[in-house]
Formats: sequence, C-alpha cells, structure tokens
Amino acid sequence: MNEPAKVFALPDLGEGLAEAELLSWHVGPGDHVVEGQPLVSVETDKAVVEVPSPRTGEIERLCAEVGARVEVGAPLVEFVGGASADAGTVVGNVAAGSAVLDETPQSVGRPAVGIRATPAVRALAKRLGVDLGSVTPGGPNNTIIKTDVERVARIYAETGPLEPLTGTRRAMAVNMAKTQAEVATAALFEDADIHAWASGSDPMTRLLRALVAGCQAEPALNAWFDSEDMGRRLLKKIDVGIAVDSPEGLFVPVLRDAASKSAKQLRTALDALMAAVGTRSLKPEQMRGASIMLSNFGPLGGRYAVPLLVPPVVAILGAGRARDQVLAVDGQPAVRRVLPLSLSFDHRVVTGGEAARFLMAVKGDLEQAA
Repeated sequence: MNEPAKVFALPDLGEGLAEAELLSWHVGPGDHVVEGQPLVSVETDKAVVEVPSPRTGEIERLCAEVGARVEVGAPLVEFVGGASADAGTVVGNVAAGSAVLDETPQSVGRPAVGIRATPAVRALAKRLGVDLGSVTPGGPNNTIIKTDVERVARIYAETGPLEPLTGTRRAMAVNMAKTQAEVATAALFEDADIHAWASGSDPMTRLLRALVAGCQAEPALNAWFDSEDMGRRLLKKIDVGIAVDSPEGLFVPVLRDAASKSAKQLRTALDALMAAVGTRSLKPEQMRGASIMLSNFGPLGGRYAVPLLVPPVVAILGAGRARDQVLAVDGQPAVRRVLPLSLSFDHRVVTGGEAARFLMAVKGDLEQAA
C-alpha cells in the first residue's frame, strides 16, 4: 500500500477551473483530522466548496493564507509524515493520473501585447501604479507617451483604490470575456401581448413554460456547441440556467428538467434556488449543466437587451419590463399589456430560422390566457 502523501494540493474542482479563492480554514497546525473532514472553504465560479481531507493524520502546516488565489495543484496543507506530495485529484474522486494539462490563462482586459511605449514611459507607469492597458495612446503611431501616463495617474488619484475582482465578479468577468471572444452572438426581438393573463399570474413560471414550448418547437436551441470538434449536442432535458442579480455579482443557478414540472413545482424550485443564492449556499452542481438560459431583467428595468450566453449553451431568452401599449386589435386601437422579449443565440450553430421559430413559439405560449 502506498504511503499517504505529506503535502495535499488543491484538487481539480471541475469545469476546467484553474484556481480558487481561499475563504476560510477549518483546521490549523497541530490539529488531528480524519479522512473526509472539511479542511478549507474555497470559492470558484460562483460557488463555495469545502475541500475534504484526503487522509487521517495531523496537520503540520497551512500552505496558503485566507484571501489568496490558489492554483489547482498548488500545496494546501502539509501533514506530519508521509510521502512528498499529493497528486491533486478531483474533489470526491481518488483516481490519479500522470497527464499534465497546460492551459493558457484567460485575459479579461486589454492585452499587454502590442502596447507601444518607451522603457522610460513603462518605468514611469510602474512607479505611478498605472496599468498601460488602460491608457489611451496620444503619441505618434499609437505610442503611449509620458503625458498619457501622467493623465491617467491624475484620474487614479481622484478615484478610489483598485478593487480586485474576486469570487463571483471575477468569474463573471472571465465568462463574459470568453463569450465575447468565442461566440458569434446574434439577436432577435419580439413583443408578446399578455393582456389576457389573469390577475396574479406568475411571470417567471409563465416564462419558463413558454421557454419549454420554444425548445419543444425548435430543439436546436436546447443544445451545447463543441467549438473544438465543430459539433452540437441536442439535449433531451430542458435545464434552464436562470440569471440572478445579487450584490456579489451575477449567479446562474440551474432549474432542472423544466418540462416535467407543473407551474406549482416550477415556483417551488425557483424559490429554493433564489433562497440558496441569497444565503450563498448553492452547491457547485446547482451551477452547472444548463442547456439554455433565461434572464428576466424586466423587474430591474429595461425593455430590450442582448443578453450574453455562456458556452457551451447556444441560446438565452431575455424578458424586459412589461408595459401598456396601444396596439391594433381587430382593426381598432386598444391599450394592451405587452412583454418585450429578447433572444440571443450563437449563430455559429443556430440558424436565423431556428431562432425565429423558437421565439414565435415562446410568444404564442405567452399570449395564451392560461
């Protein structure tokens, strides 16, 4: 039998994540722990995860401080005695392998490559704490000059200190940059006449039901796209990623198998997800595997939008603020209640016709009285 590892590294947390933010330690040097006992809480991609101990033993040293960003495979704790290092396996999985994955870091801002500045100007920017990527060049041939750096330094002095993006907001920045870089986003807009809705109708359950109707009419939008192998997967279950605004940033918990649920069951599932967002108790599996996305931004404001989807999902339906509007009804002007709809889709894999058929099916379902 192999000797237990002395050094336990941050395991692979899934979904291709390369790092995590260390939130709190549950153990300290000298503590005796048992296998499976939580060692540390980390946050990554909008979820808080407890990392369990891989073995029973005594903690010799903690290898990272609270607030640090720890890369997958970097040391977390040292145990008293044992082999030199742990393989850093997936959480909950004790299988080990010898393959090493090299990943290119994801940039979320203006790349430094291509910035033109003399060594003296670069030194000045470093001394003043100015990011050259945020400086608009004022010199010839798009060269950043001394006065450009000084101008930005003055602006920095009039603002608050730089607030590093962490946790949810950092994940949002990375995901949105990935979307902009990879997805061929196209959009369609429509209005649904919801005047026939009964008083007290639940907009979210109606939107979910309509989204299901759209997927059933045009399954091409309930799909994942594999850009590396240039293929798509049409998904049988409709697992809806629901965009939720919060002070910490954007969360997208997943409501599973929406087509199988009644309106009451949809409401119950929604309430449970919203409560978990509020208490930051969402589990990682509740944030993964959406087949299509829904953003009901209307209660916050705005009529239409181009909501951004997150690969491998290929479509997101947005609903804006409902309003009264004069429409022609049976040839006569009438004031009707109207719900604006926005559909963003990945035009690499979804055709305009497929998107239009989906949106018209959504509109048709929403315009039913019940």
